[in-house]
Amino acid sequence: MTRPASNVASPADTSAPVSSRARIGARTLRTDRWWLPPLLTTLGLTTFVVYATVRSFMRTDYWSAEHHYLTPFYSPCLSDSCVAGSSHFGTPIGELPLFIPLAFLSLPFLLGFRLTCYYYRKAYYRSIWMSPPACAVTEPHRKYTGETRLPLVVQNAHRYFFYAAFLITIINTYDAILAFGGENGFGIGLGNVVLLANVVLLWGYTLSCHSCRHVTGGRMKHFSRNPVRYWLWTQVSRLNTRHMQFAWITLASLVLTDLYVWLVASGTISDLRFVN
Repeated sequence: MTRPASNVASPADTSAPVSSRARIGARTLRTDRWWLPPLLTTLGLTTFVVYATVRSFMRTDYWSAEHHYLTPFYSPCLSDSCVAGSSHFGTPIGELPLFIPLAFLSLPFLLGFRLTCYYYRKAYYRSIWMSPPACAVTEPHRKYTGETRLPLVVQNAHRYFFYAAFLITIINTYDAILAFGGENGFGIGLGNVVLLANVVLLWGYTLSCHSCRHVTGGRMKHFSRNPVRYWLWTQVSRLNTRHMQFAWITLASLVLTDLYVWLVASGTISDLRFVN
């Protein structure tokens, strides 16, 4: 019987092609405007940081006494440096020097919550740190150490920043509710709508956080034995799919809310009243 010929090359066969990585000197072969999304992200984040920083240190026009509007950038205001009426929880802290923001207790935690947020990590990793800037585009860094060294190791504290942000969102909600009672009693104005809308969006961003999803459903092995937690986890999971949108929308809503309170408190514009 004749043995069939084998299609497998023998060890001595050197005619088989050898594959290797293509040597490309260019940074990328992409011809589209791949640099546009990172650029827009950088401009958006930088604009918010600059505006929020300037407003946090201005110490003027953050409280409308007539309508009881308090901007989120100054809440809670707990110092003797706060204008009369803006301290909804009293003034247990004395006068503060000008280089300390009046909302110094809340702003660091909110900044930590945003910086360690899973979406914002993606945003500024790709845009500001360029790690990587886009798909199929090489990054300028020689090596990658992950989130195991300073300062990126702080990212692991996101779950703890979440609890602080949750509490601060409750405080912002309380501020928005108090704003319905101005000097003339109960009333509704455009400022109330702005403050309330901002709070609703902040709740959307806070509750859609990945850490909130873990709090409601983490380590739960049997959904059937925990119907309440399972329902909560399901609702948070639905919000979580919109976390990126809430992240950007709340940046805009915070700026617009502060700007509106600023204009009303300074007398630049008058609040549009619907009731009283």
